[in-house]
Amino acid sequence: MRFAQLVMGPAGSGKSTYCSTLVKHASDQKKQIDVVNLDPAAEYFDYQPVADIRELIHLDDAMEDEELRFGPNGGLVFCMEYLLENAEWLEEQLGNDVDEDYILFDCPGQIELFTHMTVMKQLVQLLERWNFRICAVFIVDSQFMVDAAKFLSGTMAALSVMVNLELPHVNVLSKMDLLSKTARGQLDKYLEPDAQSLLGEVEMGSRWHSKYYGMTEAIGRIIDDYSLVKFYPLNIRDEENIADLLLTIDNIIQYGEDADVKTKDFEYPDPEDDDNDEQPLE
Repeated sequence: MRFAQLVMGPAGSGKSTYCSTLVKHASDQKKQIDVVNLDPAAEYFDYQPVADIRELIHLDDAMEDEELRFGPNGGLVFCMEYLLENAEWLEEQLGNDVDEDYILFDCPGQIELFTHMTVMKQLVQLLERWNFRICAVFIVDSQFMVDAAKFLSGTMAALSVMVNLELPHVNVLSKMDLLSKTARGQLDKYLEPDAQSLLGEVEMGSRWHSKYYGMTEAIGRIIDDYSLVKFYPLNIRDEENIADLLLTIDNIIQYGEDADVKTKDFEYPDPEDDDNDEQPLE
């Protein structure tokens, strides 16, 4: 069995930073986590990938082709479809089926790829055929989730990804280390959200609120009734926080459960030896 995290989220949410942080944390724990870059538009990341989609196709290839003439969004979709058409390249890069392989797939930041298009779902099915057990990790920048309206929007995006991919799912609020104390305290109520109280924070009296309050309330009920979306905070400067999040994901994909229990042989002390060691009273 091989294990993987599909790391997703909007552009700039911290996906590559998350991957490099987990690689370093695992290395400090004498473990190995590898990363595959699936973003054909990536310019820089702080890790050494075991496979890089840019070696197969780059976003510029799709945008500069005289026949295709794609824009950035269409080019990203084309690149991911091209990857699926050349799946043997990815299979070769990943190597043979090695037990206990742990790989992070650093995905593009185009949210449509995950919310309603089928290309990432097809990639998931391909990885599962290659004996991967996968957890979806959806990352949202915590700096954009400090008011009720934005939180509801981010929650609905996460819910769309969950429904589309049909994978075990963990939602992460990144960049907690960049928040002020005030913002961090304000964000605490969103980690265990009460949709009805959040609705009360949406701006009252505006024309938008008056017109769409019914829709906003219905969204809040969906979140509240099904309790499907929960966010885990991530502070990359806190090793304990990183370890707790990684443990949560590892439990979901059952990583390490098949490992052999380490035992150590020892000899019981001989009672007669204890008796012989006793010194007579003077």
